[in-house]
Amino acid sequence: MWKPAERIKYAPSPGSWPSAQQAAESKLFSGIEIRSRKLSSRTWVPAMVPWRATPEGFVTEDVIDWYRRFAEGRPGAIVVEATEARDVPSGPLLRAGHDRFVEGLSRLVEAVKTASGGETALYIQLIDFLSIKRRPDREKFLGRFLNITDAHRQALNAATASEDEIRTQLITLDDDELANILTRREYEDLTIGFRERVTDVEQPHICDLPQALPEIFAAAAARAEHAGFDGVELHYAHAYTMASFLSARNTRADGYGGTKENRVKLPLEVYTAVREKVSADFAVGCRFLSEDCIEDGSNLEDTCYFGERFAAAGMDFLSLSRGGKFEDAKQPKVGWAAYPYTGPSGYECMPQYLSDEKGPFGRNIAPVNRIRQAIRKAGYGTPIVVAGGIHNFTQAESILQADQADIVGFARQAMADPDWFRKVRSGSGAEVRLCEYTNYCEGLDQKHKQVTCNLWDRLALDESDVAMSDDGKRRLVAPAWQAEAKD
Repeated sequence: MWKPAERIKYAPSPGSWPSAQQAAESKLFSGIEIRSRKLSSRTWVPAMVPWRATPEGFVTEDVIDWYRRFAEGRPGAIVVEATEARDVPSGPLLRAGHDRFVEGLSRLVEAVKTASGGETALYIQLIDFLSIKRRPDREKFLGRFLNITDAHRQALNAATASEDEIRTQLITLDDDELANILTRREYEDLTIGFRERVTDVEQPHICDLPQALPEIFAAAAARAEHAGFDGVELHYAHAYTMASFLSARNTRADGYGGTKENRVKLPLEVYTAVREKVSADFAVGCRFLSEDCIEDGSNLEDTCYFGERFAAAGMDFLSLSRGGKFEDAKQPKVGWAAYPYTGPSGYECMPQYLSDEKGPFGRNIAPVNRIRQAIRKAGYGTPIVVAGGIHNFTQAESILQADQADIVGFARQAMADPDWFRKVRSGSGAEVRLCEYTNYCEGLDQKHKQVTCNLWDRLALDESDVAMSDDGKRRLVAPAWQAEAKD
């Protein structure tokens, strides 16, 4: 993963933990309305992909155990991992693109409701992504996969050469020479790997995305409601399809790209289709970026506008992340696919303890505050969720007291200690296991390994019935908190 040049070492601070009485009187542990449901607190576990589904996208017992463990901590809400809205191969990611997935999702919902005593609201994040391939072997790409054109022949001064002769000559060139002969896209396919973009409108299925996606998301949301979820979070963030439509790099000329007014059009149409498909009590919100954090990407002016439009449309909550784009991702190894959290924008999404002068904690607070202010100025009271390096009570409460956000998301901190919420609420904050922001978990995610936390994944391995990782070395969920009497 990319790291800032300064490489200043930071450590998380426990801050001042509240007594049980102080927690009860805090804004963090006060309720807030999301559609027809009142959250028990303003605490939120954002979507994180743990790589525990089957290769066919079905819920497994490991998936259920993962979310049950979060539910035992009784946060106000949990958002289930990015779940593919289409019925397409997606590896060990959950899917909601067909009715056959509903039974497993229903079991997941029931497990969370039981473990939290019905206290925790459960949403599911719906995602769409375009095709991406692994970085190819150089000789195979040039020798077999590259589409040889007259432009290649002209660049090589070999107008009459056969295709095999052109391929042989290309293989002998170094990368600098190839960069002058291949198109920018061809060179990227060679050195990074093929990746579809929403601007590839010469491809019929890309051109037709605005016609196809609203119904795809709507059908998936209806399945989520049938499974018992309290709502859906439409994934309009990071490196995926809907975020790419919002991005200032979207130059489509069909009314769905170019100006910010055109770029927000499809996300609004998707929301409208979903809202019409589900019941009046079912919550529909989205996650989008406070900033793309890439050159020529969307900035705060764009995202304040998007936030206002989403609020005006009637979304029930807006959850803000930042960065995490393909455009500045690190070059993958041959045989690996590009990973959108390895560049500077990825660092903005998941900063770690080696950081710059801004540090890794709360980098998203100021931009989220700007977006919230724009939404409030426009007259909308939509709840705004902020996340990013927030790990102690003082941080979280200060954000809420300053009206910088309405709900606080704890992602890596909740993974480090799923009982954070119970411990703090009961006056046992001193027992919290603080995330160290080493991004150990992110490293596992990048390799598509089952995600765990190094603060607990080798603890109490001799306990009975401990579910272990595929490599047999790590436990898959955090040990139970023993201080039951303090609840």
